[in-house]
Amino acid sequence: MLESNRVEFKTELNDKLEKEVVAFLNNSEGGILYIGVDDSGKPVGVNQIDKVQLQIADRLKNNIQPSCLGLFDVCIEQLEMVHIIKLVISSGLEKPYYLKNKGMSSAGCFMRIGTSTQPMPTNIIDDLYSRRIHRTLRNILSPRQDLTFAQLKIYYQEKGLELNERFTDSLELKTPEGKYNYLAYLLADENGVSVKVAKYTGLDKVDLSENEEYGYCSLLKATRTVLDKLRLENVTKAKVTDSVRIEKTLVDSVALREAVINAVVHNDFTKEIPPVFEIFADRIVITSYGGLVWGQTVEEFFSCSSMPRNRELMRVFKDVGLVEQLGSGMSRILKVYNREIFDISENFIKVTFRFDGEKTSPKTSPKTSPKTSPKTSPKEINKTQSKILELIDKNSGITQKELSEHLNITIRAVKLSMKNLEEMGLIKRQGTARKGKWIKL
Repeated sequence: MLESNRVEFKTELNDKLEKEVVAFLNNSEGGILYIGVDDSGKPVGVNQIDKVQLQIADRLKNNIQPSCLGLFDVCIEQLEMVHIIKLVISSGLEKPYYLKNKGMSSAGCFMRIGTSTQPMPTNIIDDLYSRRIHRTLRNILSPRQDLTFAQLKIYYQEKGLELNERFTDSLELKTPEGKYNYLAYLLADENGVSVKVAKYTGLDKVDLSENEEYGYCSLLKATRTVLDKLRLENVTKAKVTDSVRIEKTLVDSVALREAVINAVVHNDFTKEIPPVFEIFADRIVITSYGGLVWGQTVEEFFSCSSMPRNRELMRVFKDVGLVEQLGSGMSRILKVYNREIFDISENFIKVTFRFDGEKTSPKTSPKTSPKTSPKTSPKEINKTQSKILELIDKNSGITQKELSEHLNITIRAVKLSMKNLEEMGLIKRQGTARKGKWIKL
């Protein structure tokens, strides 16, 4: 490992911790601080590592302004048989960040220049402050003040955590004036936020078969319900080759989960527009509102560095286990799919998972006979595929062009549906492309 603009090594925890973290918070891509690693990158380990973890969290919580809760992640890693601490810091939206006891000045504000941390010049401090994002969830008043949080408490209890009487303060659920804020509204047992999941039988939005609304409850509960729904829709297909039986879901399940979480956590709820989830015959589309975060470039978006739009929401999702580690979601998606699945516009970010998209590391198991391989259940066959089977039953020599004309869809859509039917083991081609025919199995 080498130090860089985004990586810093510390042999041990010292009094420069807050200074280094402030510099990474002010950095456009955040950064990583390793404790227990010397300047050459050699792991030397950390004594009393659990105690040091708690000290880090407590110091960052109390010694940095604005609040950086939800913008850092403290975890333990093992390198070369010793344990070290990896402190992941996201880029913050409320720049400039500064040391609480030094104030917003060159003595309290810091920035990364190459591999070093330097005081921030006054002109940069003034420029950042003039562009600071003030409209955050915690500063927006909740439409209701009669909020209850039974669901939120249950999710924390499931992780072995208890919310005390001051949890609304520790989770930043109130405005500076002491009223419930919009974050509290999103996490409350009842609210007016609806998360929609729409399912269509074809390739467009003409034939709507399901239109579910998961919401009007804690955003945590709504998110889990959406994940459960998409998990049911993301069925497993089996394909038998000469040597192996390959089983894979329509969409990589890990990438799909991370995309759902990202869409919720990074959605711009200040405009009261929730994310939307759509299921088509050939794809799943996830759309979140807000575009890129202010100050973030496309390359930074894909670099797997974290810049949470809603740091307070990110913190809660991490507490209850929906988010594992800052910046990890995008890396899990890009491990399986390329960046072309993302469509980024000024106001929206759309992720499209096509069912014929290539995935890495497919599950394999010993080959079984095609006769014993289970066929796809009727629920997995969409309306277009069902009509194709009916037409083939009437005329086994029907062409893809004729199917296109009968169904009033494109030839490409016909080819995709027939490819899926072949992979399901429901049809096969006998003879040549020009003189052959389709056989129903």
